[in-house]
Amino acid sequence: MKILMVLTSHDQLGDTGQKTGFWLEEFAAPYYVFVDAGADITLASPKGGQPPIDPKSDADDAQTLATRRFKSDGLAQQALANTKSLDEVDVEGYDALFYPGGHGPLWDLAEDQRSIALIQGFYRSDKPVGAVCHAPAVFRHTVDSHGDPLVKGRKATGFSNSEEEGVGLTDVVPFLVEDMLKQHGADYSKTDDWQSHVTTDGLLIMGQNPASSEATARALLGALA
Repeated sequence: MKILMVLTSHDQLGDTGQKTGFWLEEFAAPYYVFVDAGADITLASPKGGQPPIDPKSDADDAQTLATRRFKSDGLAQQALANTKSLDEVDVEGYDALFYPGGHGPLWDLAEDQRSIALIQGFYRSDKPVGAVCHAPAVFRHTVDSHGDPLVKGRKATGFSNSEEEGVGLTDVVPFLVEDMLKQHGADYSKTDDWQSHVTTDGLLIMGQNPASSEATARALLGALA
């Protein structure tokens, strides 16, 4: 079982002067779900190399069992520091595709033609695609074989408008994940802010927020099984 995890390379939070990137919990929790299931994991990002960790997700009050495990795992840290470029990966070598969130993907992965082609390739090859929190942004420009939005008519979730408002970034982000999914015809659902919620619709698996990270990864494994 080979799983490709794609992380953002974007580290600027709009024009605020603050740093962003991927959310550590949303990488670490799925990573260890996959590792413990015996998966062979490849990490990739648009630019390759070390992807930026959102500093807020690395703060003491944001730590979880998975992030603490990561901080004591030299092999995982080395793998993260040496992600492949998206130019170096393709559909053929993997069984599933997974995107951790953080605000970074709103700027780069949502628009990256290589990422878009990967998602469409996995989907058309009957291979599951998972994304958590802000990472469902990666479906913004993806289409099915008929040219319709890939999420049209499908169950979907992602960081909610109320959660974005809660972190004070509604007017900073380039678009709101909830609004985008609805505009593309998705059957969007959510639960209370910061509670775990996962949707599965065939090959598309999405989680609402950081609390959904582990459950989204387990749902991806379920789709593989």
